[in-house]
Amino acid sequence: MNTLVIVLIAAVCLLAGYVFYGRWLAKKWGIDPKAKTPAYTHEDGEDYVPTDGWTVFAHQFSSIAGAGPVTGAIQAAAFGWLPVLLWILLGGIFFGAVTDFGALYASVKNEGKSMGMLIEQYIGKTGRKLFLLFCWLFTLIVTAAFADMVSGTFNGFVTDAATGEITKSTVNGAAGSISIMFIAFAVVFGLIQKKMKFTGWKEVVLGLVCMVACFVLGISFPIVATRETWNYVTFAYIFFAAIHPMWLLMQPRDFMTTFMFIFMIAAAAIGLLVAHPTMNLPVYTGFHNEKLGDMFPILFVTVACGAVSGFHSLVSSGTSSKTISNEKDMLKVGYGAMILESLLAVLALCVAGAAASADGTAATGTPFQIFSAGVAGFLEMFGIPVHIAQCIMTMCVSALALSTLDSVARIGRMSFQELFSVDDMEHAEGWRKLFCNKYFATVITLVFGYILTKVGYTNIWPLFGSANQLLSALVLITLCVFLKVTGRTNKTLFPPLIIMLCVTFTALVERFIALVKAYQAGTAVFMVEGLQLIIAVLLIILGLTIVLHSGKRLVSKETKKA
Repeated sequence: MNTLVIVLIAAVCLLAGYVFYGRWLAKKWGIDPKAKTPAYTHEDGEDYVPTDGWTVFAHQFSSIAGAGPVTGAIQAAAFGWLPVLLWILLGGIFFGAVTDFGALYASVKNEGKSMGMLIEQYIGKTGRKLFLLFCWLFTLIVTAAFADMVSGTFNGFVTDAATGEITKSTVNGAAGSISIMFIAFAVVFGLIQKKMKFTGWKEVVLGLVCMVACFVLGISFPIVATRETWNYVTFAYIFFAAIHPMWLLMQPRDFMTTFMFIFMIAAAAIGLLVAHPTMNLPVYTGFHNEKLGDMFPILFVTVACGAVSGFHSLVSSGTSSKTISNEKDMLKVGYGAMILESLLAVLALCVAGAAASADGTAATGTPFQIFSAGVAGFLEMFGIPVHIAQCIMTMCVSALALSTLDSVARIGRMSFQELFSVDDMEHAEGWRKLFCNKYFATVITLVFGYILTKVGYTNIWPLFGSANQLLSALVLITLCVFLKVTGRTNKTLFPPLIIMLCVTFTALVERFIALVKAYQAGTAVFMVEGLQLIIAVLLIILGLTIVLHSGKRLVSKETKKA
């Protein structure tokens, strides 16, 4: 089948989902354009900052459109491209976008509270503590997986698999250098924007100028460093991003990064339009895959962010809800950003399909490498030099992970603080004040995240997918309770809730059994299988406890707003 046809069908379906189902939900739940949002009522110049709707959209999209839609869609294609496509479309429209929009909506309607605080308000303090602990563990997994991806991408010393020879990679070095420039120019952008308050075309021009400068300087002065060095740099950056005001680094960086994402998506779409290559991957390979396992539940947890993601809800309620300046922007930020991410997942699937050989054999390399090489090939069609095209695409795909990392570090810090906070912090114990200190909370979060990087993202990814989907189910339970308490309809959330619970607990139990068997066979290593087993057990216990606790409140006739 032609890849162009697949993309067009997907685009029409996703747009229809936004126009009809998304707007229907917004009308059903209720949007008040005249209401004062938390960004105004709690404005503090750090987390609560009234922001233009498209800038918030840029932050939301660049934060959620991490490595997931590319990595997940390409890995899951082992089952065939049709099952992946169907789940991306159905999951994106009826599961993922609804969850993201619902979390944003609930948070804005409740003073910008995070999901943990919403659970306390509508379910209870015990549920809140359990959820926050789950969230914190989840942020560790995300930090480890994505940081490992980034450092691997920027690694300037590549080892040949066949000969073992180590060579310098200026492409990787240039991509790393561009990332450093992005951080520096993001701060410059933020300071200028803070003083000048540019809007519209002026803000766009400033962002484009800064972005072009980053690429020119980065390509001209590549930084060739080891994987471990880039690991240290990555963690230093996310520490800086986690503790400083949103307007100084994260928002301007996300604004600039969005231009890259738009360029990347446009390049992939135009390349498929012009070249319209054949989808060489098989339509369907069977229910069981020797490497991945059974299609249920592995397909769903592998596709992950391309269809539905619990992490997105943390972004919606943790950062975006605090910057929404008008409720009418919630639909495009919450629902729209997820729809665009699903389109990115479809494009990644089609690029991988075009890169596969005619007999259906998938292209070699990591999903990042396959996607970046494919789109770089499209850029070459338009006369862009190979080296430049490779640098641009390597940076674009790594930016997917970096834009998620700075958000997840901030959310991890905030989850840790909220876990130990009490109403009267002024008279709290000394140890509690220490644990709620943003610097201490950030350091603790990143230290544990760094330890998990030793496992490697390929080993973490199955656990990440399962935990991510389970988190989405936990968020859906909370949203069901919130909608019930506030007199809004919640029936549309029951199907995705039940399905996600079945998928995630099945995946986690299967992972647990596989890890136990590895120990029984004597092939397990503590820093790999051992850490995975510990986290898997914790996730299962926490997940079951939260589901049972929240489920009681959901079915209770006495449920009332706290």
